[in-house]
Amino acid sequence: MGLLDGKVVIVTGAGRGIGRGEALECAAQGAAVVVGEFDPDAGEAVAKEIIAAGGRAVAVGGDVADAEAANKLVSTAVAEFGQLDALVNNAGILRDKTLAKLTDDDWDAVIRVHLRGHFLPTRAAVQYWKDAKRPGHLVHTASTSGLLGNFGQTNYGAAKAGIAAFSTIVAMEGARGGITSNAIAPTALTRMTLDLMPDEFRAKRDEAIERGEFDFFAPENVAPLVAFLCSDESSHISGKVFGVQGDSVEIFQPFTSVAEITNGGKRWDPAGISGRIDELFTAAGIQAGAENMMARMRYQILAEH
Repeated sequence: MGLLDGKVVIVTGAGRGIGRGEALECAAQGAAVVVGEFDPDAGEAVAKEIIAAGGRAVAVGGDVADAEAANKLVSTAVAEFGQLDALVNNAGILRDKTLAKLTDDDWDAVIRVHLRGHFLPTRAAVQYWKDAKRPGHLVHTASTSGLLGNFGQTNYGAAKAGIAAFSTIVAMEGARGGITSNAIAPTALTRMTLDLMPDEFRAKRDEAIERGEFDFFAPENVAPLVAFLCSDESSHISGKVFGVQGDSVEIFQPFTSVAEITNGGKRWDPAGISGRIDELFTAAGIQAGAENMMARMRYQILAEH
């Protein structure tokens, strides 16, 4: 018995990397899978892989940031398999540059694929569940680049932070109807990130895999948590953001006020703030200037080489 027996799951960006691993795991857990993928050949390959293993799958090509394509994911799930139970929003792109070098297209393309590409499939799924009076599960893909910030990724980080907020609000709106919404911030080596790694790192990783060692940053390690969040076993969990990599699952705490200064019931004078603002940093233990928040991560790919 699989955790997703009798369920139907959509996974976007499922042709490669993390999305492919999620699609395969959901199928292994018993779900029929709609493989959403911009590259139709890659999507068809994953669908055929699932079917060859005895599962049920269908590929749907198209741009998830296009309303017609996003709606087709849901309509195909219902037409082919009779229902929809979960949606995994995974599709994304990278266009990394520092802000001063970032073009309008670099910004617009990343924001469009990530934010609009989450919004449109989610809206289609939620509309289906509300009309059908069915519960459902949503899993969105945020990133530590959005939660913590990462140099050279103002576009990607802004989109990923937006996805975390999007997921939290969708969770509130869907609670009455039994619709859960959670986000993950995965750390893995995919086609998008592996080429950024030093040659020495890649060589050591290949050697470790050949020795049969656990590949901590393999993208398929993300999939078990996603399959769980797609299942009814997770129905009591919503509006949360999880870190996931290797054998580790973390939970992120949302922005929380940790210190305060007040002005005795009077409007602040700007000059007066300058003499008081450092009290916040002292009380909270927060650095006043810019800092590398990613250095606080428990697991860092670059720290491994």
